[in-house]
Amino acid sequence: MKKIKIILGILVVLFVLAVIAVLMVGAHLGDIVKAGLEVAGPKITQTTLTVDSVNVSLLAGSAGVKNLVLGNPDGYREPQSLILSNASISLVPGSVLSDKIVIHSVEVRGLEVTFEGNPLGANNLNKIMANVDSLSGSAKADANASATGPATAPASQTQPGATKPAKKLEVDDLVISGVKVHASLTGILTQDVTLPIPDIHMTALGQGTDGITASDLTKKVLGEISADTIKALASYASDLGRGATDAAKNALRDAANGNGVNVDKLKQGLGGLLGK
Repeated sequence: MKKIKIILGILVVLFVLAVIAVLMVGAHLGDIVKAGLEVAGPKITQTTLTVDSVNVSLLAGSAGVKNLVLGNPDGYREPQSLILSNASISLVPGSVLSDKIVIHSVEVRGLEVTFEGNPLGANNLNKIMANVDSLSGSAKADANASATGPATAPASQTQPGATKPAKKLEVDDLVISGVKVHASLTGILTQDVTLPIPDIHMTALGQGTDGITASDLTKKVLGEISADTIKALASYASDLGRGATDAAKNALRDAANGNGVNVDKLKQGLGGLLGK
């Protein structure tokens, strides 16, 4: 009986120590995720990325991010391209240890987008998307190379230090609300403008066995933001000036629908409202 009490006492102590260890890890898990974002983000977007804080609750399967700032690519005036005030995530806790992390919902509130450049040509958002594309292409090339097997792969590619494949993601529901665009339109408008864009709602991202990579998810979200931004800017420009010609309005309407536009004719149609 005495031995049983001693064993039970040891088990209780071990349990308490385990709980303390989990609580200690949980208390610092937000800092670990924050550091991970600030390391992985620049690799995906090839810009700076900073985060004020990340809160993680393992038991509740939730996380929150405050004040995430994504920098601008080299060669652009403004220091940032995106400022995210608050974001909350709900996920399946057990999936964190699996090959695919299952995220029930992502809610982003208070997103500010800095659009710099020409909506009909080169701009900062397109540059970031090109950076994400380049990383995604490299990852796919590496995956195809590894799929050929060691018989055809060079010895330099089969060394023990090769990196493991990135975890896949599943995002069931993603909402981005309260979006504002601060736009500086090179060669189009002479003044900077601030516009709201509609809420963005995406569902069923990465469902299925294959999932979705972090870079592909970034590409989809940035692509949606970029497309809605250009539509809002084209709509704004088409409403500018009572003297705008029908030709200019039609040109901007084409731009909003994703068609090409003649910038010189657009300037002539909108007169002094456009940059020289």
